Order: sequence, then structure tokens, then C-alpha cells
Amino acid sequence: MSLPIPPAVSKIAMPKAPDPHVDPAGYLRSIGAVRERCSLMLEKAKQNHLNHFDVNMDQFEDTTKFVVSIMKRDFAPDYASIPPHGRWQHFNVGGRDRMAELSKGWSSEIDPSERCRRYLDLFLVSVLLDAGAGTTWSYKSKENGRLYRRSEGLAIASLEMFKSGMFSSNQQQPHQVDGEGLRNLTVDDMRAGLQVSEANPIAGLEGRTELLQRLSEAMMNHTYFGADGRPGNMLDYLISHPTTQASSVPVVLLPTLWSVLMDGLAPIWPSSRTAIDGTALGDAWPLTSMPATAPWETIVPFHKLTQWLCYSLMQPMTKLMNIYFAGAELMTGLPEYRNGGLFIDTGVLTLKSDDSARGLENFSINAERTGVKATEVVPMFQPDDDVIVEWRAVTVCFLDKLLDEVNSTLNLQGPDRLSLPQMLEAGSWKGGREMAEISRPNTQCPPIAIISDGTVF
Repeated sequence: MSLPIPPAVSKIAMPKAPDPHVDPAGYLRSIGAVRERCSLMLEKAKQNHLNHFDVNMDQFEDTTKFVVSIMKRDFAPDYASIPPHGRWQHFNVGGRDRMAELSKGWSSEIDPSERCRRYLDLFLVSVLLDAGAGTTWSYKSKENGRLYRRSEGLAIASLEMFKSGMFSSNQQQPHQVDGEGLRNLTVDDMRAGLQVSEANPIAGLEGRTELLQRLSEAMMNHTYFGADGRPGNMLDYLISHPTTQASSVPVVLLPTLWSVLMDGLAPIWPSSRTAIDGTALGDAWPLTSMPATAPWETIVPFHKLTQWLCYSLMQPMTKLMNIYFAGAELMTGLPEYRNGGLFIDTGVLTLKSDDSARGLENFSINAERTGVKATEVVPMFQPDDDVIVEWRAVTVCFLDKLLDEVNSTLNLQGPDRLSLPQMLEAGSWKGGREMAEISRPNTQCPPIAIISDGTVF
């Protein structure tokens, strides 16, 4: 899946993040800030000094053993075959190679670059629709009649919507995404496309629709997305960028891709999010336990959907165009409910009693408001609640630690070491899901629920 490291890559210096004392917004929007800011929570966690969770680091060994057992079950001894975490695997749920099927349907005259652009079009929209769907929603495939839920359900739904031309303004070419096609989307279009009804509700339908409508505005940035406003045109921008090197393979700097996504997609995020000096920060939130002498120091950035986009978009560019992304190690584990839930369900983190009581009350209020009858009850919070921000911050730290422990347990060293995206794919994300299935078999919901607007987590 990954390419050999070109010889020239070791000499490439990554651009530095902005100085937070000069440009705090620029710093907090950088990829390097995610790990740096979250790491301040690691020592607090190790000393059991978190505000909202009790921490039992003695349980971390059991977490590692559980994750390793899953990876051995599914991949031993060929750990090198583990794909990196990305949307590609969700499209191929059930062992069916839907990406190959999609590509086979295109004319043989279509070159690899255009095939890659179409994949990027699809992947970007699909990832942006991949916020938590809730515990009751499902999607029935029009192609095989099977039901899919959660991330795989959203993947299959977005793929079939893409193939129907829902995101394209060009009737001669339905298999693309462009600004004009997105601009014409309505809530009713999305309701029909996602098969939403009173009996099949999805969290944040309006938020998802508005996100894609705002994406049409972002596509007006022709520098990144070309004259026809397609996400896939970022390929041309990246290949022709001054920092991209033509080695044995094209070498693109991860911060270059990051800038395209952070700057190019800035218009899509809700304006109500955290901002500094009028600059919206996206998925970044204040946390009371952060050591701070200036306002920006209270904020912890995660940029989960942007990171999920990076992981997902790199795959088709690597597979189809042999692009190598230098600096990909700057990315972190994704602070979402499967990875975070793993550490709760394996006993490393326990929500403190006062917060648990408050969260359970929130759950009851939300259930009454939505009319959804609960078969399993868990604490529930808004995305900006201090509980959620602390949980996500410590999750980023713990995933780095878990990667080291997993590689050590499997005795994988040097070039054989698993990368963080591989561990996320085959270990922590999958492990978090399987623990949820064991702990809450009726809903498989996470141990803490987030009141979703369709754009977070």
C-alpha cells in the first residue's frame, strides 16, 4: 500500500508552523499544533490529574493486549499487508472491491490522472458526510439490497449518490463532484439519498446538507480546485506545487496537502466554532485544564475531519499516481468515539461520577426531545463540553503510546514497524468498535455519546 521512501525525502525540511505568539490562529490551524497541544494532557493523565476522568494506567497493558489480539487474529504474520486508515476500506465493505468496479465502468481512454480526480471527488464528499450517524440509522444498498450502518453505511450511500450524479452539474459526466452540483443540493435531496425517514433517522441531516452546500462556496477557490471547481483538481495543484519534488516518484509535502484542505475548505465549517481574531479555527476547542497565560493557550486543536480527509485522500493519490507524501508522520491518531471509546471500555479511563450524572441527565433530555426510545443509556454531551475536549485530547496522546506498545509487543522494529495509520485501521478503531459491540450489544454505541450536528466527530 505504501511506497518505498525515495532517497531525497530524508533531506526535505518540513515548513515550520507559525509562531503562536505572533500568529496564534495560524499555529492552531497547523497540523503540528494538534500533537503539541494534546501532549500537554499526557502527564496529567499519567498522574491521574485529569478534571473529568479517573485514569488507571495499569490497564493500558490490557488495552494493548486486546488490540494486539485483534491484529494477530486478522493479519498475522503478514502485518505489512495492513492498509493505512482511510475511506477506501469502507467502500469495500463485505470484501467487494467497489473502487475497482467503479473504475472499470469508465472508458479506457480516461487516463490515471482523471481517474484519480474522480476518486478524490468521491472521497472528499464521502468523508465530509462521515460524522456519526447515530445508533438507529441504516442504508439499504440499491445494488445488492443489503443493509449497512455507521461509517460503512455512509460510505455506500455516498458512493451510490455519487454514481447517480447527485453531486455533478454535468449530465454527460455524472461521476464527478463540482461546485455547481453541490450548490443545488437540498435537504430533501440528502434525505432521499441517505434514505432518512421518521423510522430511519440520522443525526444532523441539516448540518450535513449545509456542509456540502458550503463546500460549493469553497470550490470557488480556483487556485486549488480549478476552473470547474472540482475537489479532484487539487491533484494538479499538488503535483505542480513549487515544493513538490520529482524524484523516482512525485514527492508531495504533507503540509502542502494540509494547507489545501485547511485553507481551501475553510468556508465549510460552521461560523459558531472557536475563533481567534476573527479567524475560525475549525475543530479546535477551549479546555479548562490547559496551562494558559494567553487566550490561545486554552485551545486544543484536533481537526479530525481534516485529518480523516488527509488519510483518505492520500490513498488514491498513492495508488493511482505513485505520489509519496513526505512528513505524513506529523498526522495524529483520530480523536473520535471509536478510538476514544477503546480506552474507556478497556478501563484506562473512567468518567468521574459528577460528570457521569450530568451526562446521563443530558441523555434523558435529548431522548425526550427527539422521541428516540433508548435501549442502552450512556452519558451524553455537546461537542464543546469540557468532558469531550479532555477525552479527545487524551485519546490523541494515548494512541501514540499505544502504537509504541503494539510494535514492542509484536517485536516489530525498524522498517517493519507498523505506522500509526496501520494501527488505527487494524487495531484501535476496529478494537473500539468491537469493544462497543461487547459492552453495548443492542446499539454498539460508544461509551460516551456526542450530540451531533452532522459536522463533528
